[in-house]
Amino acid sequence: MNFSMISKVLGMLMMIFSLTLLPPILVASIYGDTTHQVFFLSFVIIFFIGMLMWLPFSKKNVQLRTRDGFLITVMFWLELGIVGALPFYLADAINLSFTDAVFESMSGLTTTGATVISGLDVLPKSILYYRQQLQWLGGIGIVVIAIAVMPMLGVGVIQLYRAGSTGATVDNKLTPRIQETAKVLFIIYICLTLSCLIAYWIAGMNFFDALSHSFSTVAIGGFSTHDASMGFFNSNPAILGICTIFMVLSGLSFGLHYYAWIRKSLFHYLHNQEARLYLTILLGGSILVSACLYLNGTYGQSESLYHGIFQFVSIMTTTGFVTDELSTWPSFLPFFLVFFSFFGACAGSTAGGIKVGRMLVIAKQVMCHIHKLIHPNGVFQVKIKSKNIPRSVTDGIWAFFGIYLAVFYLMLLLLMASGLDYATAWSAAAASLNNLGPGLGAVSEHYGDINVFAKWVLCFGMILGRLEIFALLVLFTPMFWRK
Repeated sequence: MNFSMISKVLGMLMMIFSLTLLPPILVASIYGDTTHQVFFLSFVIIFFIGMLMWLPFSKKNVQLRTRDGFLITVMFWLELGIVGALPFYLADAINLSFTDAVFESMSGLTTTGATVISGLDVLPKSILYYRQQLQWLGGIGIVVIAIAVMPMLGVGVIQLYRAGSTGATVDNKLTPRIQETAKVLFIIYICLTLSCLIAYWIAGMNFFDALSHSFSTVAIGGFSTHDASMGFFNSNPAILGICTIFMVLSGLSFGLHYYAWIRKSLFHYLHNQEARLYLTILLGGSILVSACLYLNGTYGQSESLYHGIFQFVSIMTTTGFVTDELSTWPSFLPFFLVFFSFFGACAGSTAGGIKVGRMLVIAKQVMCHIHKLIHPNGVFQVKIKSKNIPRSVTDGIWAFFGIYLAVFYLMLLLLMASGLDYATAWSAAAASLNNLGPGLGAVSEHYGDINVFAKWVLCFGMILGRLEIFALLVLFTPMFWRK
């Protein structure tokens, strides 16, 4: 393990992150907030720490290895969660404890969207902006952003990219070079954000809300500038419609967006089995939720339709926006919605959860096994678009599925041991591991009232979900640390 090179890279990445503390200072100046000193002090502290880590090894240039990439990625998300909490901890306007500040920071960076803060409507604009910006940076992955602007990392950058990325884009590069791939992903991400911002603004949001919600919508994060979340805009169906469209788009693989752009065709989405299944589940689930709301008399026909569609899309894509209190809905529906957050969206998107692509492979392998039981001498292969899926891939997916459920139930037991009731513990564990955000029971409005131990368990779950478990768990194996 090359610790000097790891320190150099982590220091450089932290100095880059410190620059993101400057825009909130501008926002504070524009809106007359008194928080500019908090953000400037946080910027100085984070930049100074990064420089101390980088400076002693600044002239060292050694190729990164796979293990170095894993350690850098995990340590970077951990340290970002901590140093990113500085503005929350130092700001008198919200008066958060260290645990709550780290929870809010970790929730933003991992695009979970769970919050410990209430009274968002009266908070300083700079604090609100900073929360949204954290989600936007976390959505694309600050590591991927760093790769796009840090050619100094050299050839070893591929290990950092693979450790910090998830989904189809890891093994199927969009361009021949990893650095170019990172830039393409970043450009697509920016284009989606700008399109969402303009659409919100035209639909009637003020510019600040449009900018803030475009960050959290495209990042599939779920933070809002209002306590009522997107329910604040219930009187404007156009805004909810725009939000739904961009949640669906952000849940598709960025690789599909890239190919659709260069080939100038939307049919590319429909030719992808994962995308078709994703869109089919969204359509079917939205119809079911809308029908249940209408038949149970919760809303009228039109209200049931837009609440049902919006809420199912929001929860399944793990965005976490809400339009109403889910506790007022028939008890079956909130659990049904949270269950589908385990599916998530497509691999290669900014969503959390297991991912529809993995679910597709699992379903195909189950069918192959059933066919094998009927025809013991038959040969059946798991195929995607007529291509056989290697056994190593299916084994890896089953391993991921197994460890995902094991971690979920371990978190559930720990949360219940801390004193939370089953509904609260179950939904909170799912919301953190799936990077979803909203929960049920005691965490239906916010997470500020649960105990400190539960908050740290949930922080750990957020990082596990963001790194898709293995990137973090591999650090706990003896083999990783052997020479």
